[in-house]
Amino acid sequence: MVSQLYYLLRSRADGSYLVARPQGSTQSDQPPPTGYLLVFTADYEALSYVNTHAPDISDKFAVETVIASNLKPLISRWDFQGVGMVNDPQLPQIEFFNRS
Repeated sequence: MVSQLYYLLRSRADGSYLVARPQGSTQSDQPPPTGYLLVFTADYEALSYVNTHAPDISDKFAVETVIASNLKPLISRWDFQGVGMVNDPQLPQIEFFNRS
């Protein structure tokens, strides 16, 4: 049985994952939302994304591989709002899916 693999970008400094945070969704008296975990379908797409959009800090990220069945528990454990599936790392084109 072959499982779907997903690739995430994780900070080498503090272990946090690369996330997308919606603009204008915070109120001054509320903590900022945790955001959407950015997920890639190939390791080279994850590297391409960070090299294109943040070349000055790209060496501060590592690619982490997770299987599909581990993605939901990871999202719950880190309390992410959902997943941002990156379809094109160059533009970028991202589909957002809420956790619920």
